[in-house]
Amino acid sequence: MAIIKKFRIKSFKEQETLVELKKISMFYNKRQILDDINLKINKQEVLGMLGPNGVGKSTIFKIINGTIEPSYGNVFIKGVNCTKTPIYERATRFRLGYVPQHGGFIQDLSLLDNLKLVAEIHYSSKVIRQEKIDKIISQFEFESLLNIKSYHLSGGQKKRLVIAMTLINDPNILLLDEPFAALDILTIKMLQEVIVNLQSMEKITVVVCDHQARDLLSCVDRAIVLSNGKIITSGSPNEIIKDSGAKNAYFGEEFKIN
Repeated sequence: MAIIKKFRIKSFKEQETLVELKKISMFYNKRQILDDINLKINKQEVLGMLGPNGVGKSTIFKIINGTIEPSYGNVFIKGVNCTKTPIYERATRFRLGYVPQHGGFIQDLSLLDNLKLVAEIHYSSKVIRQEKIDKIISQFEFESLLNIKSYHLSGGQKKRLVIAMTLINDPNILLLDEPFAALDILTIKMLQEVIVNLQSMEKITVVVCDHQARDLLSCVDRAIVLSNGKIITSGSPNEIIKDSGAKNAYFGEEFKIN
C-alpha cells in the first residue's frame, strides 16, 4: 500500500478543474446552510472538507452528486453545467462515485454478490464484469472474504466493500462521506492508504469529508474549512491549521497534525 503523505508537491500537478461550484447558496425551510460558495476541485486532487456539525459539508456532497439541487448557483462537471442533471446521469456520463457514511451495500448478500450486483448494473458483457470484479478482489485483498455475508464484516471491511463497489464503474471523481467515522486506528490507517492509492495509482479525484481532522489532513493535498455557510480558508494542511479564522472557527489554538 502507499505511504501516507508526509509531503505534497503541487508544482507539477495538472491544474485542470474537474468540478466547480459557482455562487452556490442553499436554504432549508428558510434557514441558510450555504452562502455564496465558490469552489474548484482539480483533476487528480485529494481534497478534504472540514467544519463544525451542520455547517454544510454533506450538503455540498449532495449538491455535487445530484441528490439535491441548490437554491441558487450552478454546478459544473468537466465544464458542463450539471445543476439540473439527475444523479444517475452524473454517475454514468461523468463517472461520479459516492460513498455514503452509512450503508451502500446489501447486508444479506455476500461480499462477492454485492460486487456482482454493481457490475451487472454497469456492464452487459460477462467477460468485462468478471475482469472488473477480479481486479477489485485483488486490489482490496478480498480473497478470504468473498463468501461472507456483508453484515458479518467488520466496520473497516464494510467501508472497503462500499468503496470497491463504487470503483467498479471506474469513476473519475469519488466523494467519501466521513470514511473514518467509528473506526479503529489501524483501520483508519488502511483507509488512508486506500485513498492515497486511488489518487496515485487509479488517477481518481477524491473529495473527503470527515470530523477526524488529523486523519483527514494526513492524506489530502488541499483542505477547506467551512463556517457559517462559507469557505473561510483553503490551502495545504499546514497552511489551514495556521490560519487564524480556521483556528477560531474549528481547530482551536493547540491543534497540530502530528
